[in-house]
Amino acid sequence: MWRWQYVSGRQLDGFRQYKYNAVDTNPLSVYIMQPIWNKIMKIVPLWVAPNVLTFSGFVMILVNYFLISSYDWDYTASGTSPGLVPTWVWLFSAFTTFCAYALDSIDGKHARRTQSSTPLGELFDHGLDSWATSIFVLSFFSVCSRDNGKSGISVYTMYIYLSIVLFNFMCSHWEKYNTGVLFLPWGYDISQVVLIAAYLLTGSLGVEVWHKPLLLGFYITDLLVILLVGFSLFLSFPQTLYNIYRAHLKKTLKNNSLYEGLLPLVSPLLLFMLLTVWVALSPVDILAKQPRLFLWMVGVAFSNVICKVIICQMSSTQPELFHWFLFPLALVVYAAISGLLGWMEEAVLAVFTVLVTAAHVHYGVCVGRQLSEHLNIYIFSLKKRVQE
Repeated sequence: MWRWQYVSGRQLDGFRQYKYNAVDTNPLSVYIMQPIWNKIMKIVPLWVAPNVLTFSGFVMILVNYFLISSYDWDYTASGTSPGLVPTWVWLFSAFTTFCAYALDSIDGKHARRTQSSTPLGELFDHGLDSWATSIFVLSFFSVCSRDNGKSGISVYTMYIYLSIVLFNFMCSHWEKYNTGVLFLPWGYDISQVVLIAAYLLTGSLGVEVWHKPLLLGFYITDLLVILLVGFSLFLSFPQTLYNIYRAHLKKTLKNNSLYEGLLPLVSPLLLFMLLTVWVALSPVDILAKQPRLFLWMVGVAFSNVICKVIICQMSSTQPELFHWFLFPLALVVYAAISGLLGWMEEAVLAVFTVLVTAAHVHYGVCVGRQLSEHLNIYIFSLKKRVQE
């Protein structure tokens, strides 16, 4: 069951040739956070495997998400005054977010410190990041609360907000697929600091701080959405296009044709087209009925699609034109919007979400096992495998 061969022989060979290349130009990261991470890194024992740090951070993100979900399943708990989520939960959220941020920032440093850097470690890191990105956002929505007519944001704004964040993540790895260089996005460090500050603010002053206009009649949530859209459209995405264009001028692009360069975008864009059709045409208004379940499914599906892109980027191979997940999703969307599912649409979404999550976990475990055996290393240990 756990020995499915998701990675092809050609991709396995490509991983052996892979060399990590990244550029970090974010002043917040370079001048403030990196010196902090360098000090924290020295606390970590040398016998701890870097992937243990990576996975520990991801587990903390999951624990925080499910804790908040237990108090606020439908994103309405923060819409009342006082809120229904205990203060200690918000403070715990700030703590887990900082810990996850720190662990994700020092795992690579620790790998170089212990001379255990491997392609598997980078794939493990970026693969979990592709999933954690959505979980960070879904947890934050509980701070904002669902629109109640006076404050909060609508579930459709939540969907758009999440889509923009995932779009930025996709652009970073599409950029690396074409240039061979990971230009670390400025948005990551900024978003983590904002998340921690938001949790601390909510824990200290209560959810009421989100219910009052802050500036010119705008609520804090409105300003955050404006900043996100502006940052994405006018800084992040243009920077991605500029870096690809600069590589084209220098003749250092990894792909020779426009088709090869755009290929990684096909499946992610089709994924969001199908999901948007479902949201817009659902007879039962599925996003309004089950926002947390639907948005969780969006994040998991995106992670699986983008993980395959990351594998192709690291192994210098071409991704498939259509990800397999698009076909069952298309069937479900058609059955939903055509009315075939009727009152069963919510139940089908629940079953579909469970299956997608299970498939993604299976994919991650099998890929990790396959690469660890191929590279003769353990995922969570610094010991070398004994070759059979």
